[in-house]
Amino acid sequence: MSQKIQSIKGFYDILPEATPLWFKLEDTARRVLSQYGYNNIRMPIVESTDLFVRSVGEHTDIVEKEMYAWEDKLNGDKLTLRPEGTAGCVRAVIESNLTYNGPQRLWYSGAMFRHENVQKGRQRQFHQIGVEAFGFENAEVDAEQIILLARLWRELGIADVALQINSIGDADERLAYRQTLISYFEQHADLLDEDAKRRLHTNPLRILDTKNPRMQAMCEAAPKLIDTLGESSRTHFEKLCQLLRDAGIAYTINYRLVRGLDYYNRTVFEWVTTKLGAQGTIAGGGRYDSLVERLGGNATPACGFGIGLERVFLLMQEYGVTASNSPDIYLVNVGELAEKQAFTTAESLRSIGLSVVLHAGGGSFKSQMKKADRSGARYAAILGDDETVAGEISLKPLLQSGEQVRCKLNQVAGIINN
Repeated sequence: MSQKIQSIKGFYDILPEATPLWFKLEDTARRVLSQYGYNNIRMPIVESTDLFVRSVGEHTDIVEKEMYAWEDKLNGDKLTLRPEGTAGCVRAVIESNLTYNGPQRLWYSGAMFRHENVQKGRQRQFHQIGVEAFGFENAEVDAEQIILLARLWRELGIADVALQINSIGDADERLAYRQTLISYFEQHADLLDEDAKRRLHTNPLRILDTKNPRMQAMCEAAPKLIDTLGESSRTHFEKLCQLLRDAGIAYTINYRLVRGLDYYNRTVFEWVTTKLGAQGTIAGGGRYDSLVERLGGNATPACGFGIGLERVFLLMQEYGVTASNSPDIYLVNVGELAEKQAFTTAESLRSIGLSVVLHAGGGSFKSQMKKADRSGARYAAILGDDETVAGEISLKPLLQSGEQVRCKLNQVAGIINN
């Protein structure tokens, strides 16, 4: 017997039993995004490696140790499976000059890839919905995206999700703060773990986000970037806070929140939950006003976020959210005439908007009805030779009590939807 081929670690199948809840998550997100005027864009999953080095940052965990990158043996191009979506979206906006006629609100969804330690809520192939707004420099779009997410959580039936926000200022403000932070950490070098020592002179802000319990108190006592902001950055953040208060959105200012990517400035935010253990962030983002110019476009303010769909899916399960794609009808057919007519009858019922599973493979009436019960269908539609001759069908409720009725095909939708 041939050896079975297993899926790759961190890459997994989404099986049919799970897809109805995935559809509910994705369909709800699409509807909410449409309500806010965001239009869909679809980018390739493979991009130039240089795109992520220049955007995400050379000294980030993603670029240093998580990207699936290779050299194309056909032409020598250096390519990478996308580890996040913003860089590719910015590349598409620049390449197609999408902001030529004004600001753009865009969203996308799909698989992302990072070589991380696999655990609950963290896979090497994972799925995100990304939302990006280009050409808006005021805090209104920052607030809009946060409020959009609050609406999404409500419509998905998710509660107890907390919003954390911060401002990391502009590049010159962060540069000055960076030196202050390095000096502070050097004074506490005995408390730094190996990861923090590695980041000290390349990405010291990321040390603030450490999960090492031994470093927590030291990081809490570190100088706060928000205290060093200039007037423009401070005004922007105060406006954001006011807009959130006006919208009734509760938030906490997390002075250690910096996000893990180099391109952020000013607003950063995360929606977090305590229901998923260590993988508590289900959505995060912020403003990245310099990224379009850094990647070769005209200076364009921008703001966006990403939603971790696997984590939201787990949270929906935690709150007992359910979904089903069970058919309206399981069509049972018994008799020579009925078997010949069954395909036509099923198509007629589908043409009036019903979902129909047609029994195939023969079998007794009793065995077919057992399969109808197991299908999850709301009704068994019974087509025998008598019904076929009369141009009728019998409907038997499966999920609730009720009498079996016989009717014309054009009456079926009215009965089922009553």
